[in-house]
Amino acid sequence: MPQLVITEYMDDAAVAELQQSFDLVYDPQLVDDRPRLIALLKEAEGLVVRNRTQVTAELLDAGPNLKVIGRLGVGLDNIDLKAAADRGIAVCPAEGANADSVAEYVITSALHLLRPVYTSTQAMLAGDFPRAALSHGQEIQNKTLTLIGGGVIGQAVMRRAEAMGMSILIVDPQFELGITRDGAEVVTMEDGLKQGDVITLHVPLNKATQNLIDAKALGMMKPSAILINTARGGVVDHDALADALHGNRLAGAAIDVFPNEPASQQDLKMFAGLENIILTPHIAGLTVEANGRVGTITAHNIRRHLEPSS
Repeated sequence: MPQLVITEYMDDAAVAELQQSFDLVYDPQLVDDRPRLIALLKEAEGLVVRNRTQVTAELLDAGPNLKVIGRLGVGLDNIDLKAAADRGIAVCPAEGANADSVAEYVITSALHLLRPVYTSTQAMLAGDFPRAALSHGQEIQNKTLTLIGGGVIGQAVMRRAEAMGMSILIVDPQFELGITRDGAEVVTMEDGLKQGDVITLHVPLNKATQNLIDAKALGMMKPSAILINTARGGVVDHDALADALHGNRLAGAAIDVFPNEPASQQDLKMFAGLENIILTPHIAGLTVEANGRVGTITAHNIRRHLEPSS
């Protein structure tokens, strides 16, 4: 049977399905054991990764029989796509599988940052009743949502935001400026930053998007605005973001992705002391349901390339 190596967490049902057809090595710790991974790739025809496994030209050279790389997710910045193409290796992301989970994270974060009342439990239990301090939250309806990136995930966010009474602006060079068929408005980056009450990022990490949200971009936003990043850590300049939050030039932020992952205490020191930021460990797209869809799609992609009749 063809050999398949899986280096990071994959849904149990999808692993069980693949075990029926492949000589499978599944070890979520492989991502942190490069020498063993390189050794295992010698005979492998398929490789399955999430976002932490760095699929470099060197790694691909260790797998001369590789035919396909299954990506448990959609971001491809950890995979050398040119090196894969040069070697005739197909790269298959799980397109759309976790869009709903990310969209729910975005809306939940926006709701919390606009009306941060859900952290009062311990104060209440301690005998406090901070009603006055928490009575200045805002409603999400009639706010403007700026989507920077109007792809599958952006569209999933938009559907939910529209249902909650938000107006939608889209910043995406692939869209023509003006009103879309669904009533959203495609605008320039500057207009999207200036007008957005909630600004959410859904773009890949590349040369064009590295530090896309820097001090200049943050300076265009309303002091009352909220920034949410579930894309990639390198898209936002974290030092500039922390400076804006500390200086009350931005109302809040939710950050799920980081330039270095796992992010260390040192990596996050600029956010110390802030109460208007949500930091989560790259889990916006991870739910029971999304994990199942990602696994199912990836298993199908692997079988499609290694078993053409499937």
